[in-house]
Amino acid sequence: MPNLLHCLILMPVVLLLSACEVSSKDGWKTAVEMQTAQLGYRNWIVIAEASFPAHSRPGTRQINAYEPIPVVLDEVLRVLERTEHVRPRIYTPRELRSVENDFAPGVDEYRTVLDGALHGHEVTELDQDSLLTLVQDAQKSFDVLVIRTTTALPYSSVFLELQPGYWDGESEQRLRADMQRKRMEKLASPTP
Repeated sequence: MPNLLHCLILMPVVLLLSACEVSSKDGWKTAVEMQTAQLGYRNWIVIAEASFPAHSRPGTRQINAYEPIPVVLDEVLRVLERTEHVRPRIYTPRELRSVENDFAPGVDEYRTVLDGALHGHEVTELDQDSLLTLVQDAQKSFDVLVIRTTTALPYSSVFLELQPGYWDGESEQRLRADMQRKRMEKLASPTP
């Protein structure tokens, strides 16, 4: 009788856990949309290959997307393109360009598919160590969203640094130059 009682008690728990796993596999897009809506300027999104290290710092959130990087990147960029408050600056590891298909089967196809998933966005290449350092520095003060994928290729992670969607670097430079010019004019003009 105790075995039957244990089975009756554990059955709903097993079913509940199974349902959670199914919904998380199906619900990563919703999770990405909700998490992305909370991010702003100076936050980062890392669309990570399967062995990317888990981070335990406060402010780092992780979503498991049961899809390859190009599929996840396409979805994340679609979400960001619907927002007005942020736009991505996209980085890929410089090493990805040098990885050979003989040593990492599928990497040639990955590069081709990744190019299509970028939606025409410009990409900056940096050494992976530099990208990891940028993310670690950002984690000290800002949120980082890590979306873990099923892609199992070296140097395949994609890094998105969020920028203001309504203000760009050129506008900032013009503003600063104008402020400096006005400050200098005020200093140069005689006081009454």
